[in-house]
Amino acid sequence: AFGVIADIQYAEAEDGYDFSGYRRRYYRQSLQLLRDAVEAWAAERPPLAFVLQLGDSIDGLNARSGEAEGALEQVLAALGRLRVPVHHAWGNHELYNFSRARLALTGLNSRPTGATASPPDGDCQAYHFSPTARFRVVVLDAYDLSVLGREPDSPRYRESLQLLREKNPNDNLNSPAGLEEPRFVEFNGGFSQAQLDWFNEVLKFSDENQEKVVVMGHLPIHPDASDRVCLAWNYEDALSVIHSHQCVVCFLAGHLHDGGYCLDSHGVHHLTLEGVIETPPESNAFGTIYVYEDKMILKGRGRISDRVMPF
Repeated sequence: AFGVIADIQYAEAEDGYDFSGYRRRYYRQSLQLLRDAVEAWAAERPPLAFVLQLGDSIDGLNARSGEAEGALEQVLAALGRLRVPVHHAWGNHELYNFSRARLALTGLNSRPTGATASPPDGDCQAYHFSPTARFRVVVLDAYDLSVLGREPDSPRYRESLQLLREKNPNDNLNSPAGLEEPRFVEFNGGFSQAQLDWFNEVLKFSDENQEKVVVMGHLPIHPDASDRVCLAWNYEDALSVIHSHQCVVCFLAGHLHDGGYCLDSHGVHHLTLEGVIETPPESNAFGTIYVYEDKMILKGRGRISDRVMPF
């Protein structure tokens, strides 16, 4: 069994609203909801094997108020009460607060040391681990291609900006207004070819060893488990890698605070988790996933529904 949670977006700030101005965000309260989730996970028997934090652990507001370090400390302290590993995806809000180089030095860098689990190019945060026989988890870096968190003179930044400008003629690159493909906005990102090649090799190994694989990343990669804005830029490329193998049973994402779900044409479950940040204080948004030989069962709390995912 393992825990799942997304989009905590903690900030020591009064409630606010999303960019559309009508969805309430409970910045301060999200830390208490995280603590409640940790308490529930810690009480699980038998104990959980690990927890997946699907990105946006702290809010971009912290960058403006100079509170990024303090907010991250609070979130990591809450998660640190668990006696099991926590694996972190990096989201856009982490990258509003810290450069990639700085993030790599924080507790949000859960990539194990050693070359075997990391892809070819240095600062990509993708890795994989096997918590038990014939079961593997792959963490993808959905902001490997991105203009967020990178130095403007770096090749990856220039490549990402060029792609974004080709697809988005708006002055404000965070605006999807009028776009044929509205996912091409600055707050999203994508997967480099190097990461996709590495991902393909990992899945090849899992096929050969008859493993079941769960993949996680901050951005959804299936249009039926997301709205059209919140998808990874090159989601089709990631999907085609998954669909060329037998082993993947589930893709877990955050980013879209409403959540989403679909079972795709290849039998892969795409589960996008509701965000803690837009969850009222009397509710919550986290879950525990129990893994069996032939299915996974999600026991959701608060806004997250229970779900059976056979494979």
